[in-house]
Amino acid sequence: MDKPLDTLTEALLAAARKAGAEAADAIAIDGTSISIDVRGGALEQAERSEGIEVGLRVILGKRQACVSSSSVKPETLTEMAERAVAMAREAPEDPGVGLAEPSQLATDTDCSVLDMDDPEGEPLPEDMERAAREAEAAALAHEGITRVNSCSAGYGRRRVHLATTNGFSGGYTRTDSALYTIAITGEGTAMERDYYGESRSHRADLPSPEEVGRIAAERTLARAGARRPPTGTFPVLFDERIASSLVGHLLSAINGVAIVRGASWLRDAVGEQVLPDGISLTEQPRRKRGPASRLFDAEGLPTAEREIVRDGILQGWVLDLASARKLGLGSTANAVRGTSAPPAPSVSNIALTQGSASRGDLLSQMGRGLLVTSMIGSTINPTTGDYSRGASGFWVENGEIAWPVNECTIAGNLRDMLKRIVPANDARPHLSRVVPSLLVEGLTLAGE
Repeated sequence: MDKPLDTLTEALLAAARKAGAEAADAIAIDGTSISIDVRGGALEQAERSEGIEVGLRVILGKRQACVSSSSVKPETLTEMAERAVAMAREAPEDPGVGLAEPSQLATDTDCSVLDMDDPEGEPLPEDMERAAREAEAAALAHEGITRVNSCSAGYGRRRVHLATTNGFSGGYTRTDSALYTIAITGEGTAMERDYYGESRSHRADLPSPEEVGRIAAERTLARAGARRPPTGTFPVLFDERIASSLVGHLLSAINGVAIVRGASWLRDAVGEQVLPDGISLTEQPRRKRGPASRLFDAEGLPTAEREIVRDGILQGWVLDLASARKLGLGSTANAVRGTSAPPAPSVSNIALTQGSASRGDLLSQMGRGLLVTSMIGSTINPTTGDYSRGASGFWVENGEIAWPVNECTIAGNLRDMLKRIVPANDARPHLSRVVPSLLVEGLTLAGE
């Protein structure tokens, strides 16, 4: 019989103590993943994987080392602990190394309140295949769709447990179900493609296969005949499905690791304006069914909702214990980790203040410019915020979509861009990053 994950983590901690560790934390992850792909009405690929992995971090003074294994035999756990202690003795000292104080640890560890584990359980492969076939058929039913590049249904279930020698023990289970379709129109150099799909913690929340196929086809057909836009300075509207990338650049710039290194274009910006007046960026780690929800972080600290940016003003960094200590601050309970590396800071669910205007209203407001629906490549200078990305989407004339666009580049500076964003009201509330379409004036386009 398989051992419970909490039993495995406690066994690892016991082995670490016996091997000479002064402190340690252990993580065990048990996962199941199913993927079904169809093409041309036939099953193209079916994959299933199951596995368990354990990780151990040992601490000797200000030195640490991490080891991991996919074997959970008792002799393996003993060998892991001995090896980790030997590695820690040779590791360089790091002033940020150390566990939390026991008084800092979360006491509320019942993650069932977050409703992240789908009670319907694992789907039947034939049901997943049927959904993928129906989505593909719905896309192909649209005249002008030459083929469906891929149609995939997926399911995953992940159990995680964390234990530490300072007294923390807690875990959670998370599921996710997904359905995606990529459709193609045209042939040769005139070929264009687009997609639609969703991923949800509960399968019942997914859109229907018919809706997935229909939206993928409609998006693809709208791209037929795409060409390059004019070169110049224009307003750019980032569609909701890619607007969160702008917020992602801000979050990367306030990550504690970047701040400690001094490699951030926002390294001195706490207390300064980084977004327009009236716009806030809120972290929501306890949102029910959130893709990144958690009651505690990877160091056992309790999470809480907080405003990262309030009314346009940056309130602080995204920190784990190590980066916080190096900055003389307290952790913001943002530690995440896998089995083979120490904790590092990262946000959970976030939400940007939405506006009152629809995306259509912002199109009317911009008059002439670019609506971006897809981006490729990225050249971001982490210390200056200079921004350049390949993009495709639609050219806008007189406030209305005129024709599809491809092969262009958008350039600007993130610090200036983010201060000028105008949000729409179309953010999807179930995503980990709830960010609406964003209008940014005065960006440089390189097209024809």
